[in-house]
Amino acid sequence: MTEAHTQGTQSTQGTTRRRGPAPRVLTRAGAVDGAVLVLLLAAVAVGFGPVWGSAAYVPPAAGGAVVGLLIAWLGAWRRWPVVTVAAVTIAGYFVLGGALALPGTTLGGVLPTLATVRGLALGSVEGWKEFVTSPPPMLSFPDLAVVPYLLMLVVAVVAGSIAWRARFAAWAMLPVAAGLVAVILLGTVEPALPLAQGLVLGAVGLLWSALRVVEGRLGRHSVTTEASTEATRRLRWYRFRTGAMVLGVAAVVAAVAAPALLPADPRTVLREEITPPLDLHQYVTPLASFREYAKDERETELFRVEGLPEGARVRLATLDSYDGVVFAASSDLPGSGIYARAGAEIATADDAARLPVTVQVLDYDGPWVPDVGAVTGITWRGDRAAEHTAGTYYNGTTGTLLATDGVVAGDTYELQAQVAPQPSEEDLRAGAIDTDVELPPLPKEVVPASTGGKAGQFMGDATEPVERLFALRDGLVASGVFSSGLEGQTFSRPGHFAARIDELLADERMVGDDEQFAVALALMAREAGIPARVTMGFYPEKGRLEPGEPYTATGQDVHAWVEVPFEGYGWAAIDAVPDEDSKVQPQPRSKQVPKPPVLDEPEPPEEPADDIPGETEDTDEDDQDADRFDWGLAALVVAAVVVPLALLASPFLVILALKARRRTRRRTTGRPSDRVSGGWREVVDVATDLGTGVPPGATRREGAQAVGERFGDAGHVALAHRADASVFGGAEPSPQEVDAYWADVATVVGGLRSGVRRRDRWRAAVSLRSLRGGDGPGRRAGRLTWWPALRARLPWGRPTGGARPHDERQHGNENGDSR
Repeated sequence: MTEAHTQGTQSTQGTTRRRGPAPRVLTRAGAVDGAVLVLLLAAVAVGFGPVWGSAAYVPPAAGGAVVGLLIAWLGAWRRWPVVTVAAVTIAGYFVLGGALALPGTTLGGVLPTLATVRGLALGSVEGWKEFVTSPPPMLSFPDLAVVPYLLMLVVAVVAGSIAWRARFAAWAMLPVAAGLVAVILLGTVEPALPLAQGLVLGAVGLLWSALRVVEGRLGRHSVTTEASTEATRRLRWYRFRTGAMVLGVAAVVAAVAAPALLPADPRTVLREEITPPLDLHQYVTPLASFREYAKDERETELFRVEGLPEGARVRLATLDSYDGVVFAASSDLPGSGIYARAGAEIATADDAARLPVTVQVLDYDGPWVPDVGAVTGITWRGDRAAEHTAGTYYNGTTGTLLATDGVVAGDTYELQAQVAPQPSEEDLRAGAIDTDVELPPLPKEVVPASTGGKAGQFMGDATEPVERLFALRDGLVASGVFSSGLEGQTFSRPGHFAARIDELLADERMVGDDEQFAVALALMAREAGIPARVTMGFYPEKGRLEPGEPYTATGQDVHAWVEVPFEGYGWAAIDAVPDEDSKVQPQPRSKQVPKPPVLDEPEPPEEPADDIPGETEDTDEDDQDADRFDWGLAALVVAAVVVPLALLASPFLVILALKARRRTRRRTTGRPSDRVSGGWREVVDVATDLGTGVPPGATRREGAQAVGERFGDAGHVALAHRADASVFGGAEPSPQEVDAYWADVATVVGGLRSGVRRRDRWRAAVSLRSLRGGDGPGRRAGRLTWWPALRARLPWGRPTGGARPHDERQHGNENGDSR
């Protein structure tokens, strides 16, 4: 070994001793890094406040950040590889996730159960989709606390590992910034504490990054003396003051220029761009069962309501679209509103008083949930509470509740409702209809033919919308005959398809019940330019209930009415049903005039019939729409699965990519002798990753001996001698010799890997040992002095004469063996 090399090694070893073996996390500087990370992560987590609606997000978000920092601290202290850090992170997610995110599924609020593991596993994949499709506040959905817990856990692990272990610790700001963007996208258009977040992330984060950059440039490889320490301290203080002044000036400029530069539109969040994936076509409209309730279940007790205000009605569903067969609820048409997940808190712009209403289901079953007024929250009780909470949706535009798994006898729930008093008819006649309200379009081809003519007959010369509405209502009531087809009543066909409504309006004696008259009034009002929709529900007869008495709904209480928007009152109920006293009794059989038997035409099916004009084309288009693949939903599901997996796999993919790039560069770049030397370094690095301790300054023969002590003679000794001969020989090897050498390298590497267990091969593939050691002659004390090598390759940094800096021929020892 040459004297210069010996001195350099001693100098390097001396410097290492002065730095001390203690990792950075155990020093005062590491404590400062931890305090800065806590501030940065707190600024990120605060963004969950508006979307959560309370401070309930703090335990999962803060817990995830603390657990993540603790794992990063332990990994930096114990020098864990990436594989171990990832494994401990996954274990910490499942072990502590129950206590921090899903305490309701644990034993004693701490010990995880199978339900905890299942909730955490599903939440990591599906929670992101449910988070952005559920209406705020999120406190109504405690199972979604998995999202802030997992997000803060991942951000804290990555940021902490970079800050405590990486040479350029300022890169820790990248995962922090990514976490902030994710919180914004998952949140609402309302910001949390933008000033505080900006000051912490901007001022504290940038100043800390600047100081760590100074440390990276001055403190890592310098000789520590009293003078250099004082100079470094002054330089750090100078950089700190300069950075603080620059940030202060920038803050003042930003405060002045922000109003003019920032867009007037609210910020973009995912929940405003994604429509909740609820398909209403699979749920039959409740109006199709109207006659069943009115005729077959008249005495059946369906449900019991406690706390129903006097004069209030129980809504089953509000129906706003008509296709010529049924009036149905919609969520994919203009003006129909959106069905979003409903929980204990439903956001509303109205601060009116809320009334508690309790509903106990008796003999009712179906997806449509009876509700009252404007619902601001629903809390389920009983054994199926968890299933109902996960599958309950509410449309704030129509006031309709829906449970995807259906309610059955025994279910109980409590509503928080805002019930406005119903205005009197005199108030409505003196008011004005809001004709600008948008409703789903009504195709002309599905409107019964007699609707326009009968509407014109009833309205006469009325021009004002209010006058027209009540003229239509009064005409139906005066000309109608109430009949639900019960014994002793005039025969009345069920249904509200176009042919049935056309028959009703074309007959001089309009025979029907709420189902037909409500649909007829809604269709005529729409033809007259008046927004109208049909609502089906239950309410008792006047005077039947005493104040405060529970209301038990039976089939005879079923009703259908029309809702019309009035200025100052909102959607008001309009009844268009003849009084039941106007029932026409059938004539005695002896006075009836014999008529030839006429077969009643069969009732059309509930689905669109082929003989309805325009229905065939619509049906074909609907079938095509049903067969069309929903690429948007598929992309969302794929993103929900791929993104978390990609985040977990990204460190391993980066390591594999770096090693593949290093191997390609060694084989294809440089002189032929350099490529042969690179082949030997590839063998040494593979052995290093497999756990063989090859000293950084060892010669090829010494390295071959170290590898042989672990694996025996796998052919690597001959490779070491061939590499020495190529490097120190008199002539450059030919390209064919280089290719043959690399082929032998592949054989030796395969032999080394086959000599260990599969688990060890996987661990070696993502090991950082060889990457930390550098590449080539620039390797000293296990670290790569990359800057001199890079500077030597630059035009202004290349020496003007003499040997090339990295020519191994100029660095051999007296034994002719390169290190």
